Amino acid sequence: MLVKSRSSVFIDRLTFQVDNPQKCLLKAVLKDDTGSVCGALETEAENEQQIFSWNGLNDLPYGVYTLEVSKGTDEGKMLLVKRI
Repeated sequence: MLVKSRSSVFIDRLTFQVDNPQKCLLKAVLKDDTGSVCGALETEAENEQQIFSWNGLNDLPYGVYTLEVSKGTDEGKMLLVKRI
């Protein structure tokens, strides 16, 4: 699965896009540079829905994060930077 972000930098909200939209359970995990899970998001994706927003990330410290997104057995990762 291809995961894209409109920007590799986020402050308090993260918006990402997935390819091959279909109705399924979408899981996203945000990990810091040590591999610790800093947040998790589960949402029911609708048919043709490609863009997802994850709000409430303003309490995270600045740094480098990895976003891991999965739907079923399909997975994708991307590096992001949190700034203040």
